[in-house]
Amino acid sequence: MERKRVLILCTGNSARSQMAEGLLRHDAGERFDVESAGTKPGIVRSEAIAAMRELGIDVFGQRSKHVDEFEGQRFDYVITVCDSAKESCPLFFGAVQRLHHSFDDPPPMSQGTDEERMDIFRRVRDELRAYLAEFAESNKELKDTPET
Repeated sequence: MERKRVLILCTGNSARSQMAEGLLRHDAGERFDVESAGTKPGIVRSEAIAAMRELGIDVFGQRSKHVDEFEGQRFDYVITVCDSAKESCPLFFGAVQRLHHSFDDPPPMSQGTDEERMDIFRRVRDELRAYLAEFAESNKELKDTPET
């Protein structure tokens, strides 16, 4: 079975889209080739790395990428996870399906205590996982029937 290509976009490619990339790759990587990018990339947030590590998923090696790095590439799905990225998402040609669901932007380091921020990262991570599980389930391919 050929894996579908998925690009997950948000503004900074520092938290939501990074967690989504790690989750979909971990939970359904046998069916999807997953990338993430941002319209204004920053750096991967340490809280996103920590929240994913709690699930046993390592996203430490991932880096923030600008959506322009994927110019000219073909994707089956482009999923935007924030309203800003949806509005500024470039066009991808071909049979791409665009999906959108806005998730809360976890607060910056300057807001709240470490534990308050981590609680928000965990909630957003869990919401992303539920959304992506539904996405993966709705895109299951029928298994090939054995040849006779």
